[in-house]
Order: sequence, then C-alpha cells, then structure tokens
Amino acid sequence: MKEKNLPEDINSKSLNDLTELAQNIIQKLESEKNLENSINEYQKLIKLNNLIEKKFQNNSKNISNNTKDKIVSILKEKNEKKNK
Repeated sequence: MKEKNLPEDINSKSLNDLTELAQNIIQKLESEKNLENSINEYQKLIKLNNLIEKKFQNNSKNISNNTKDKIVSILKEKNEKKNK
C-alpha cells in the first residue's frame, strides 16, 4: 500500500483524531455503491487501522509502565516510613 494514501502528518495525530478519520472513511465506504471505486479507501482504512492499533498498544504500554512506577514509588515510601 502506498504511503501517499494517508496525510503526511498522520503519525502526529492523536488516537481520537485517527479514530474520527477512520469513522469518516467507513461512512464514505458505506455510502459507495460501486466497490471498484472503494479499493483505495479500503486500503487507507487498513493502513489507518494498523496505525491506530500500534498507537493504542504504545499508549497502553506507557500507561502500564507509569502505573507500575507509581506503585513501586508508593511502596518504597511506605517501606521507608515503616523502617523509621
């Protein structure tokens, strides 16, 4: 699939923006009568879906890591108070 099918700034968009873009493509596809005309839009949607999935996984991983760090910090503080 060619990169030119999606805007160049696509990687800097938020998950909400990407989801909205995907919804717009889906609406466009649902209203299209001729499937021959829809091939490029389907390809865009697949590429967009993959990008959304990667961003979601990265965000999920970051949230998990931040939560883990906060828990470790809280436990460390609790143990320091307990040892005093």
